[in-house]
Amino acid sequence: MGKLSIFIYISIFSLLLILFFHTPSRRITPRHRRLRLRSNFTFNQPLHRQQQDHYAPFDPLIANIQLRREDEEWQNHSLGPSQSDAADSHPEWEEFINDEDRFNVTERLSSLFPNIDVNPTDGFISVEELTRWNWQQAMNAALHRTEREFETHDEDRDGFVSFAEYEPPSWVMAAGSNSSSGYDIGWWNEEHFNASDADGNGALDMSEFNDFLHPADSRNPKLLLWLCRDVVRERDNSKDGKLSFSEFSPAIFDLVRRVDEDYGSLSWDDDQMEARAKKMFLELDKDEDGYLSATELLPVIGKIHPSEAYYAKQQAEYIISQA
Repeated sequence: MGKLSIFIYISIFSLLLILFFHTPSRRITPRHRRLRLRSNFTFNQPLHRQQQDHYAPFDPLIANIQLRREDEEWQNHSLGPSQSDAADSHPEWEEFINDEDRFNVTERLSSLFPNIDVNPTDGFISVEELTRWNWQQAMNAALHRTEREFETHDEDRDGFVSFAEYEPPSWVMAAGSNSSSGYDIGWWNEEHFNASDADGNGALDMSEFNDFLHPADSRNPKLLLWLCRDVVRERDNSKDGKLSFSEFSPAIFDLVRRVDEDYGSLSWDDDQMEARAKKMFLELDKDEDGYLSATELLPVIGKIHPSEAYYAKQQAEYIISQA
């Protein structure tokens, strides 16, 4: 049993603190739905950070180091390349996680476990509990970055960001000037800004600005509808303001089935795939006019643009199934 416990613990620690940064290519339905805490060995394997867009660090202590380093890079960016390069070479992460006196993995998990095992407190971590924890860490990180952006753009320090104060990133400006793309950059335009303005006062407070930067995680109906309109605008080759079946499939259908378990089979042939896509299209086409409007895309917008809640659950299911 001692060797089995060590194997389970190595799996748990490795996956929680390393593989948390990996995106599984397929959603995995776990056979074992809960993790149980044991603490009868030490873990000395070196850990290495790997950054992925949709995975926040499991450990708030690690997250804090990452965010502080980002803050330093953010501040040094305006000082020139030499300062930015110096920040990039900072070995703080590697030094910290390989110093057992400062970061003991077993002790960290023993400390964090009770904070995750809360509903119910039964000595096990369920998918639901781990999902909630993952999601909260992701939201904390997103809000931290929003606050940093907000401070930068709120030039008059009135607690709001107006459209005039918001300057899109340089890559957006460059893309917008490229007329050959044939696509108006709707992501950062005034329509997006106004949709984020939930109270309609012409400026964004911190909460609205957070939605502006992370629309897939918003509960603002106007912003979710704008997100649907942006999908239509991007895929509407005929420029008639709606999507035909050929514009919907395979591009958008593939995005949805990547997230939707009912449409995620890899064993379908081309005819079966088209039949499934047609079925989904007809279900969404509520007015039966043979096209999909932005409003008709609302039921699947969370699958076209998955929120952090989706990634948090995917993480939890993958980690528990592997451990």
